[in-house]
Amino acid sequence: MSAAPRQLLPIATAARTRAAVRELLRGHGGLTAATAAVMTLAALAVVLVPPLLGRVVDVVVEGPDGADDGRASLRLLALLLLGALLARAAFEGVGVVLTARLGETVLARLRERVVERALRLPIGVVERAGSGDLVQRTGGDVAVISQAIREAVPLLVLCTLDVALTVAGLAVLDWRLALAGLAPLPLWVLATRWYLRASGPRYAAERVADGVATGSLVDTLGGSATIRALRLQRRHHARLARTSADALTASMRTRTMQARFGYLLNAAEGLGVLSLLAAGFWLVRADAVTIGAATAAVLYFLRLFSPLMQLLYLLDEAQSAGAALARLVGVVDVPLDPTPTGGAVPRDAALAVRGLRHAYGDDEEVLHGVDLDLAPGERVAVVGASGAGKTTLGTLVAGVRRPTDGEVRIGGVPLDDLPDLRRHVVLVTQEVHVFAGTVADNLRLARPGATDAELRTALDRLGVGLALDGDVADIHTEVGATQAQLLALARLLLADPAVAVLDEATAEAGSAGARTLEAAAETALAGRTALVIAHRLTQAVAADRVVVLDRGRVVEQGPHDELVAAGGPYAALWASWRGARTTG
Repeated sequence: MSAAPRQLLPIATAARTRAAVRELLRGHGGLTAATAAVMTLAALAVVLVPPLLGRVVDVVVEGPDGADDGRASLRLLALLLLGALLARAAFEGVGVVLTARLGETVLARLRERVVERALRLPIGVVERAGSGDLVQRTGGDVAVISQAIREAVPLLVLCTLDVALTVAGLAVLDWRLALAGLAPLPLWVLATRWYLRASGPRYAAERVADGVATGSLVDTLGGSATIRALRLQRRHHARLARTSADALTASMRTRTMQARFGYLLNAAEGLGVLSLLAAGFWLVRADAVTIGAATAAVLYFLRLFSPLMQLLYLLDEAQSAGAALARLVGVVDVPLDPTPTGGAVPRDAALAVRGLRHAYGDDEEVLHGVDLDLAPGERVAVVGASGAGKTTLGTLVAGVRRPTDGEVRIGGVPLDDLPDLRRHVVLVTQEVHVFAGTVADNLRLARPGATDAELRTALDRLGVGLALDGDVADIHTEVGATQAQLLALARLLLADPAVAVLDEATAEAGSAGARTLEAAAETALAGRTALVIAHRLTQAVAADRVVVLDRGRVVEQGPHDELVAAGGPYAALWASWRGARTTG
């Protein structure tokens, strides 16, 4: 079976990304203005240093005449230099803090929007993109932006102001020296234009390649059992090697571009210094400027080059962060499936599956025209070998995925016509996530307005001895998977849907834990129409009816005892199950 081609989540355009940033900055005008003002004061403070040093040179060159006045001037100049440097340090420190606060606040709002949209994305969209793409965006891209906010953005703002004010100071000093200092400008402009034009696509390609490589790794680790069972190790090893090599190639292309840019900037620095030294010598010799003014001009240029070099190199991180930001905004802009606006209400809890077909991407069909009817309150167990399509059937019935063809109805109403699907059907899988917080916080995910008494009742019905204000960290470290699954079943009780789908919800626990979970599942499913994807055939024994899937088709169904007596596929599964338990 060939792997379906990836359809990565969209990436926002530059215009859309800028619009998103402006939107996120709304409501933070005061903090933005304060940050800009403090950063400007920091840049102004350091611009005073070159002319003060130039004046020191002039005082020293003037010689012993007026020695007392000279010493007094030097002391004053030293104090002024010290004051300028201290002001620079103070304003820069405050500016970095304010910039980081503003940036992290904006990033937090964006991250919330990304997570909110990611949780509502159709699972088919995520699967076509590969889980690694979403993981890389919500993890790696957020980390890149966060690091840029803490380290690159404050320096980027400060260096931009430094360059602008230093050029202004050089022009005020002497226009001829300013012209000499602009000698490397054409080289700067050409190098920067080339870099900005080349770096954006290369950074975007690097982020995409990293996402694809992460996706390959996540898919391989997540499906390791299936890969071993189907003996696909070599194919997946080759895929991992290929995606890792692509990521390395993209990274090396970016690093090579950075090195070439650095060579051009160093050449521009040398050209500028030589030009200023020559112009300063000529102007001092002609008594057009003082030695101190010429010295200040060179210092201005060196002062200009340092933040300019930093600024251009910071564009490196800014471009990378910009590419990451565009990927996050792309997630926010992914369109959602329209929410039904009708007031359709199921007449009862009957479940009807008609002509259900499903394929993942361009792969072969997993389900082939499945028909199934569940009466209100009936419990049906679905069994079959790995790869039979059981989990796919469960997710389609729960409305997590949309079928390629066919439909699912609850009480005569198609799932697509139910405005609040989760009020009618809930899926509980074997992969249960417990969120950071208290037990009560986790339970209220199912019913936000539930009282403590209602939460306590749900836990008591399942025999869960956890305190509502207990930290879920205790569940992970002391209790484990069984209690996590019990919390999921308690959420099912609180949601109180007419139809429940359990997909191997007791498979992760050990033998004692499985018995506890099966008893809890009996309580949680009581009175509901239930489709149980059975990993343990003891669940099939307790069901009203057993449905056997084989390669995406229903090949047998009926009560447990009848199917065992019939000697068909289910009888073979039952014999294998009994034999495995006896051996164990």
